[in-house]
Amino acid sequence: MSNTDELDITVAIPTYNGATRLPAVLDRLKKQIEVENIAWEVLVIDNNSTDNLKEVVQSHENTGFNNVPIRYCLETQQGAAFARIKAIKEARGRLVGFLDDDTLPALNWLKSAYLFGCEHPQAGAYGSQIHGNYEVEPPENFHRIASFFAITERGNQAHIYHPQMKMLPPSAGLVVRRKAWLENVPDRPFLSGRSGQSILNSEDLEAILYIQNANWEIWYNPDMEIEHQIPRDRLTKDYLIFLMKSTGLARHHIRMLRYKSWQKLVFFPLGWGNDIRKALTYYITNRQVLDKDIVAACEMEFLRSSIISPVYLWRQSLHKKT
Repeated sequence: MSNTDELDITVAIPTYNGATRLPAVLDRLKKQIEVENIAWEVLVIDNNSTDNLKEVVQSHENTGFNNVPIRYCLETQQGAAFARIKAIKEARGRLVGFLDDDTLPALNWLKSAYLFGCEHPQAGAYGSQIHGNYEVEPPENFHRIASFFAITERGNQAHIYHPQMKMLPPSAGLVVRRKAWLENVPDRPFLSGRSGQSILNSEDLEAILYIQNANWEIWYNPDMEIEHQIPRDRLTKDYLIFLMKSTGLARHHIRMLRYKSWQKLVFFPLGWGNDIRKALTYYITNRQVLDKDIVAACEMEFLRSSIISPVYLWRQSLHKKT
């Protein structure tokens, strides 16, 4: 196989300072079953790390990876969006399956991902069933905000995410058709992911929306299962509130991407007014427990940040232009 041959699927792992987490993901990929007839590769995208990530990848290259190519690639623009764009450009697979450095795929994940793509040629992207593996017990009623951690347990039947559902799969465990991405996702997205320059989340939803808006199908495939490793420091109140804020502040941009220009004039005030209504109702109902109920405080922060989102994003956009 030459370095220019097209493959069936590329497994791309964007990572920042993931030298200690990456080996567990690579070990799971080494153990994938029933992949003998699948032409695939592993592509690690280093998003400007400061640890010994490159050496970790090279050690796996040198010790062999079941005759599957494993490649290291550097992306110096900080942000998960730029790392995924780099992965798409560098990938040799017709399909590109994204794993985070803290997501462990089931042993049949790659096989299930490849077969689903073959059986659903109109699927531009499809997401995995994602389970949480928590280092410590999460707060009470955590299931109400679990989706913010990419936890995706939406039954055991595959289904399409229709646009009217206003629901999409997260990037962890997402498989995209490279052609659909290249033809529709811009190289300079508005949302780049959390970094030293931005606190905004939802850059993965932005990319998927561009694909969906181009009339590609977006699916949920429960046969692709992964475990999201969630450490104790991501279950503290401070981190949870920050996560809600960074997602809520990006909400206006994600919402407006669903509409044509003329529709935005109608749906912006309707959506914003509805956000204000929901936030006021939630505060009146839960104000007495916000100080002691972490999940309630998180939900309130998401609603509050959603209200602020249009103004915040307008200021961010103005700052980028100047």
